[in-house]
Amino acid sequence: MELKDKSLPQVSDPLLCKLVILFTLEKMEFPLTENTIYDIIYYRNNWMLYMDCKEYLYKLVESNLVYKTQSKDGEERFNITYDGRNCLHHFGNKIDGKLREQITEYTKTNRMHFKRSQEYVSTFFKSEDGSYIVVLKIRPDTTQEEAMFEIKIKAPSRLAAIEACNKWQENAHMAYEAIYDMFIEET
Repeated sequence: MELKDKSLPQVSDPLLCKLVILFTLEKMEFPLTENTIYDIIYYRNNWMLYMDCKEYLYKLVESNLVYKTQSKDGEERFNITYDGRNCLHHFGNKIDGKLREQITEYTKTNRMHFKRSQEYVSTFFKSEDGSYIVVLKIRPDTTQEEAMFEIKIKAPSRLAAIEACNKWQENAHMAYEAIYDMFIEET
């Protein structure tokens, strides 16, 4: 996933900052974690400052233009509301055309990467014997915390656990299909 051209100046006007967040959420088409929002808007594209992004995201939540959900494990996700879409419809033209184009192109190109990173979840922890337990999950969609598939494997080292987590992002769908086909018969 490549980083975009940063030749556009950062947005600093409060209204424009809010509109950029709303526009990004609308273009992504699914709820995003807070860190994913910062990753897209600040780290990868530099459309606005990190602190502005954080401040205006929560102001959008307070004004009901963005809603926040929280899963059982405490993970929060943000998405645009109907009122947020309506606001964007009326004021979205205030976003510079080049920036709108850049956001549209970036979200279109990277949507599946971010969706997979939120649906294909992996973590690991050290066990008593010094090995690592790797927990790999697939959530059916980004709004559900219940995994539709979960597997735990033992890794001999921390490095092997990290590698398993990295490979999970690209191979989860194939692992699920193979195991499903092996155990579930279609009638």
